[in-house]
Amino acid sequence: MRIAVAGGTGVVGAYVVAEAEARGHETVVLTRSTGVDLTTGVGLADHLAAVDAVVDVTSTREQQRAKAEAFFGTVTRNLLGAGAEVGVGHHVALSIIGIDQVPSGYYQGKLLQERLVEDGRVPWSILRASQFHEFAEQALGFVTVGRLSLVPRMTTQPIAAREVAQALVDLVEAGPRGRVPDLAGPEVRELVELSRLVNRERHLGRRVVGIRVPGAWGRGMRSGDLTPADDGPRGTQTFEEWLRG
Repeated sequence: MRIAVAGGTGVVGAYVVAEAEARGHETVVLTRSTGVDLTTGVGLADHLAAVDAVVDVTSTREQQRAKAEAFFGTVTRNLLGAGAEVGVGHHVALSIIGIDQVPSGYYQGKLLQERLVEDGRVPWSILRASQFHEFAEQALGFVTVGRLSLVPRMTTQPIAAREVAQALVDLVEAGPRGRVPDLAGPEVRELVELSRLVNRERHLGRRVVGIRVPGAWGRGMRSGDLTPADDGPRGTQTFEEWLRG
């Protein structure tokens, strides 16, 4: 199969490319460096020619609702529009567990992305996954004051990005499935604890302090709303195994 990967140079996207190629598929990475601008649509139609499936693992740093919706809305419309035009047979989108429970601007952007995919003309699959193991290290840089890292108190069930990539390629090979069961890691953990483990293991020299994010957003993060509510597929690699790897 010929698989286009939007966000193919990111954390999970690079794993998607590697996994797909290891299984014998041809990949097309959709980035500015390859002549594609996902926000304007320039180059998309040419790069999607003869593509069987698109995997969208794009992301943004924007946290404000208007900006997050503008990003995900624009990119998703462009991918779906160009895909329908050239006859792409399957659009696979990666989303996040619990985004309809926790009122975050970023999550509103992801919800818009899901709605556009569901209403689009290209047959689709959506996989919601929990935060990646890498999120714990990223959290050390969210809010910093000198050597101090303020990490939000959050209940999570982290999963290896590589295992998410494997599940996405499985979906591509299986064909359109609609919304599939949520995918999470093997253990429920606290983000502050994980960030401290990363800090110590990698000798980053940070002082990690947990903070309670105010309002409904913070309550949702702490309550476990970002972990799966039902039984479903689970990754196997624990956080400690990933950290030692």
